[in-house]
Amino acid sequence: MIDIHAHVLPGIDDGAKDMDEALALLRLAVADGVTRMVVTPHLHIGRFNNFNRNISNEFDVLLQAVNEHNINIELAYAAEIRLDSEIIPLLSGDKLPLYGEYNNKRYMLLELPHSHIPAGCDMLVKYLLRKNIIPVIAHPERNRDLLKDPRKIAPFVRLGCWFQLTASSIEGKFGDECRSLAMQYLEQDIIHVVASDTHSVKRRPPELSRAKDIITTAFGEPRAQALFIDNPYNITNTLFS
Repeated sequence: MIDIHAHVLPGIDDGAKDMDEALALLRLAVADGVTRMVVTPHLHIGRFNNFNRNISNEFDVLLQAVNEHNINIELAYAAEIRLDSEIIPLLSGDKLPLYGEYNNKRYMLLELPHSHIPAGCDMLVKYLLRKNIIPVIAHPERNRDLLKDPRKIAPFVRLGCWFQLTASSIEGKFGDECRSLAMQYLEQDIIHVVASDTHSVKRRPPELSRAKDIITTAFGEPRAQALFIDNPYNITNTLFS
């Protein structure tokens, strides 16, 4: 499996607190069947100012530690980019760590606020699309506006966004409402990727296999293959080249 949403870089956001925890998370991921991971620290302007340069520097340190400890996993980096109008100048300045290129388009892991869908965010999505960037909207099943009215996702579907569910939502670890919405969106076939969004060993470990089993049982092996392997591979493979 390929995990493309993981807060494993130590000490730069609310994920792994230090290198020991980062390596522990990677060992757990490998034991669960993950062969590739894209680490995606938060880029939340004013809170986690993680841009290309500092992420790259921290990633090199992590990569060296992984090699020294013989952890058998391929790694690359991007970022979970919080919705913000400052995305536009940052994109122009090549400061945003994006996913790779696929079918002549780039992909961006985009985080909406958990509390709501901000007015006008569709305009930012349209701007990204004009720049040939497909937003991959993280964990829609945990957004409170969507929990209240799941139909509010429709404009983003029509625009051509991708959507990424959190594996533990499918298992019910975020509660019955999030699990129900995750399954509803899966039934509507609007989900493209399932990822761990791992943050810590105890609070949110990097588990994908249980969610993959659930989806295989409910929707079949080809669908699970697409969500956990094929789609993640396609939009991030150029990061590993």
